[in-house]
Order: sequence, then C-alpha cells, then structure tokens
Amino acid sequence: MDETLLRSLTPGVLTILVRRGADFAAAEDAVQDALVEALRAWQADPPRDPKGWLVTVAWRKFLDATRADTARRRREDVVDAEVPPGPAATVDDTLQLYFLCAHPSLTPSSAVALTLRAVGGLTTRQIAEAYLVPEATMAQRISRAKRTVSGVRFEQPGDVATVLRVLYLVFNEGYSGDVDLAAEAIRLTRQLAAAIDHPEVAGLLALMLLHHARRATRTGPDGRLVPLADQDRSRWDTALIAEGVEILQAALARDRLGEFQAQAAIAALHADAPDAAETDWVQIVEWYDELARLTGSPVVRLNRAVAVGEADGPRAGLAALAELDETLPRYAAVAAYLHERDGDLATAAKLYAEAAKKASSLAEVDHLTRQAARLNTRHPGPA
Repeated sequence: MDETLLRSLTPGVLTILVRRGADFAAAEDAVQDALVEALRAWQADPPRDPKGWLVTVAWRKFLDATRADTARRRREDVVDAEVPPGPAATVDDTLQLYFLCAHPSLTPSSAVALTLRAVGGLTTRQIAEAYLVPEATMAQRISRAKRTVSGVRFEQPGDVATVLRVLYLVFNEGYSGDVDLAAEAIRLTRQLAAAIDHPEVAGLLALMLLHHARRATRTGPDGRLVPLADQDRSRWDTALIAEGVEILQAALARDRLGEFQAQAAIAALHADAPDAAETDWVQIVEWYDELARLTGSPVVRLNRAVAVGEADGPRAGLAALAELDETLPRYAAVAAYLHERDGDLATAAKLYAEAAKKASSLAEVDHLTRQAARLNTRHPGPA
C-alpha cells in the first residue's frame, strides 16, 4: 500500500467532491472515510484507477452521510411538530392576520380562500381540492378577493366563523401530509380558545386534538395509508385524546351545538373504542344526522352512509349511498367498501380501481389500487 500515493490524490479528490456540490467540511469527512476504506481494500485488490476509485467511494460516503443527516433532521422535525397538551405559548400576530383576511367586504368562501393562500401558505390547487372546485375556478375566486380588498383599510376584522373555517381547512391540509400545517393550526386554535369563550372554538380545538392523537398510526413505515380499523390503537396519544374529550364535554354542556362539536363527538366515539369491532356505530350515525342537519353537506352524508353500513349492515349503507350524487369525491371508494362488505367482490374491485383513478394523493392512489388488486386476486375475472 503506497500511502504517499493516497496523500497525493487527496487534494484532487476533495476538489472533485466540492465541484459536485459537497460543502468543504462534509467533503473532507467523506474523503477521510474513503482513505480508510482504501487502506483496508487495496491490500488484497488494488484498483486500476486509484483516483477514480477514491472519487467514487468518497462521493458514496458523502451521499450516505447526507441522507443520514436528512433523516435525522426529519425525525427531529417530527418530534418538534408534536403538539403538547396545555395552554398555548406566547401569542404572535398570525391569528390577527387570519381575522384581518376574513374581511367583512368578502363573502365567507372568498375570505377563507384568500386567507389560506395569503397566510396559510396553501397552493391554489390545494384550496380548490378542499372546496371541491376546479383549480381555475379557485384561482379566479382568489383574484377577485384580492381586488376587492386591495383598496380597503384592514381595520374591521372578520367574524369567528370564517376564521374557524380557515383553521379547519389548514389543519386538514396539514394532516394530509402535503403541507405540515396541522401543529400550526392547533397552536392558533389554542390561542383563539384562550381569547374567546365560544363553544365552536372549543369544538374545533377538540376535533383537532382527537384527530392529531392518531397521526402516528395513519401511515405505515413504508408511507402506505393505514385505515382507521387497522391502526394500532396502543400508539394513539392518550393525553391528547383525554384533553380533546374534556374540552368537548365542556362545550357540549353549553347546549349550543355546532358542526365542529358534532365532528369532535364522532372522533371521540372512535377514540373511545378499544378496537374497531367495539365502535358505537349507532351513536356515530346519530351524530352524522345532527351534522347533516347543521351543514347540509353531501360529504357528511357520504360519510354517514359508511356509518350506516357499519351500524345496520352494508345493504343499508348502499341504500343511503344511492341517494347521493355519484360524482362526489370518494363516492366510488365508499361504494367499493360497502360492496366488499356485502360480499360482491367483483364489483368492489372494479370500484376500487375506479376510485384510484380519481384519488387526489399518491398515498390514496396506492391504497385503493392495492385494495383492487387484493380483491382481484381473491376473485379473478374471466380468462
């Protein structure tokens, strides 16, 4: 082993790594690791191109170290994003901006869209998906809202209901994984709950906490979606669940029911069940009836069809589903699930594949495609 040769090659190898984009300190570490590897490997099998060998191994060492550092930072970010129980910390100006963007001169839907875009950091596409409208339509809505408030003095804040709607949509988008805003939405809702004595503010905070408590179990190590029934309930955050239930009970006791309290009640019933089989689906259907009465939302009625299918059997769920518009997002996925529960595997497989084509996220596409493949394996079509 010619150590003099190794020392003479080091500056050139280091220069190549820096030119490829490595910072100098990381490049130095990678080259040193490569030299150690050379001392071990070259004794038995010296390379024909020592410099090329060193460059290849050093670059691989650099990439491995970078990936490890990135993974470590991601784990730290996940820990930092966890929402601790208890009161919110120091108040900043963000919540005030939410109120100012919810200006009285705007319609509630335009105010929500503008706030999500200007303060929440969501893209026009993400906002359009939340509102179930084409991206071009949402872009026009946001542009009109900007023009409406361009000459207005932001001295009169908007109402609480609009701000709650914004926080709810920000939380949902953050929870989906595209943009990690869930913890921020919870932080701001805590601030709002501390500042305003309002049962729907409490209802929204309870709903967020109950959903966030299940966050770690919503996807597997490989990033695949894990349905609620299959989640490891021992990993749910019991402290967040307890806090959410306590906040919800205090809000419901005031007998001023709103949609967020009703949603939180549904989430609490799921959290209360030791396993999926013990879920109180009859109560959940009753809460969905309340929620449908409060909102008139077809999406609520779609979710209600699933609950009816669990409480009264898949045929009853399919009957409830038949009353809805087939173009609703996730209609095909719900129909597939109910048909599978009813034993019609061929129809279910076809509907899962159809739902996968309409899904808005890669994780959902993957999940629905796998569901279709699973049923096709069990019930192959004609040869």
